[in-house]
Amino acid sequence: MKRGFFTIMSAQFFSSLADNALFVAAVQLLRSSKEAPWQQAALAPMFALFYVILAPFVGAFADSMPKGRVMFISNFIKIGGCLMMLFGTHPLMAYAIVGLGAAAYSPAKYGILTELLPASQLVKANGWIEGLTIASIILGVLLGGQLVGPVLAPMLLSFDFPFCETGVDTPPEAAISVLIFIYLLAAWFNTHIPLTGVEMRPMPKRLATLLPDFWVCNTRLWRDKLGQISLSATTLIWGVAGNLKFIVLAWAAAALGYSVTKASALTGVVAIGMAVGAVVASMRMRLEDGPRVITLGIGMGILIIMLIFITNVWVAAPFLILLGALGGFMVVPMNALLQHRGHNLMGAGRSIAVQNFNENLSILVLGTAYTLSTGLGLPTFTSITVFGLVVAGFMWLIRRWHASNCVKYRAEVEHLLGIARNDNLHG
Repeated sequence: MKRGFFTIMSAQFFSSLADNALFVAAVQLLRSSKEAPWQQAALAPMFALFYVILAPFVGAFADSMPKGRVMFISNFIKIGGCLMMLFGTHPLMAYAIVGLGAAAYSPAKYGILTELLPASQLVKANGWIEGLTIASIILGVLLGGQLVGPVLAPMLLSFDFPFCETGVDTPPEAAISVLIFIYLLAAWFNTHIPLTGVEMRPMPKRLATLLPDFWVCNTRLWRDKLGQISLSATTLIWGVAGNLKFIVLAWAAAALGYSVTKASALTGVVAIGMAVGAVVASMRMRLEDGPRVITLGIGMGILIIMLIFITNVWVAAPFLILLGALGGFMVVPMNALLQHRGHNLMGAGRSIAVQNFNENLSILVLGTAYTLSTGLGLPTFTSITVFGLVVAGFMWLIRRWHASNCVKYRAEVEHLLGIARNDNLHG
């Protein structure tokens, strides 16, 4: 791996660490303010909101200047969201601004991989970035809990600047203040990301022209015989991953009688499994191997259904690790193949923006469907079964779709796989 790759990984780790710790601090801030419970649940969709709304624009923004500079600006947008929380803006609105920074950050952090590294290293690079992202999720939640907890919070609140009244008076505010410095650390790493020499694509003077451009890019990727398969698979995987934490919480309460605190630990177990699967895939899979892992998605759906038969935590823990590992192992080669096709078709930033749009839309749609099923009075186990059937069914359809492409458009599919194979060998 090139030296600049590890600088990118460091910047990504600390930025994501702060994102996840900030979620816990925002939840505690809402609780301490006696806000309605639904507002805590609304934090996650508010964070994802700008991923969908700004998808036509952030990709072009990421391609308009060096990716390190884009990531630097994005981290300062996140810092702005933190300052808004500290100065009295409603946490939901402020957290949406942090999500805006994350939406701008994402096309740059993934897009720079295709600019900096040869195609032969994309799978390994995706394994690194997905593994570190998952690690930052686990450690970020733990960090956030400690910062607002009874040990660190009093120590932070006892610290004061001489001759300066900070206005930081509560544990959540103290936690947010610390997280600002972590975002600054991530921004410092951003300044050390090397230039890749890739030609920039200036932003158009009329931003409205980006809407048809985004639609063209979205359509182009969906029409590509490999792009459509990798995009549909990763879209479904991340839709599942984005909602799996709620499913695990509901299952743990119904099957094990666990409180939210205990059930949250099981959510971390799934994330550990995803990290392991991502690392293994980065070592074993090649760029052109993406379509071969689709069957694992069917297995994920079946495992979700099998959750309803587990009533022992010692059985549940390895089971959840396996469930997460299937997702992690599947998403790495699929992500790499999708980035490869997107980079060839339209440029790295635009392709990642298309990917983010579809994946976050999947999170919203699947989450809404699961919420509706529970809202209609379906028992938890029934809702989980329906969710698992939907996942397995759609993955089966994606596999059939790829098999059909291999028959109807055999020459084109083999040509595209040949490009991936050649780039993997000579990149």
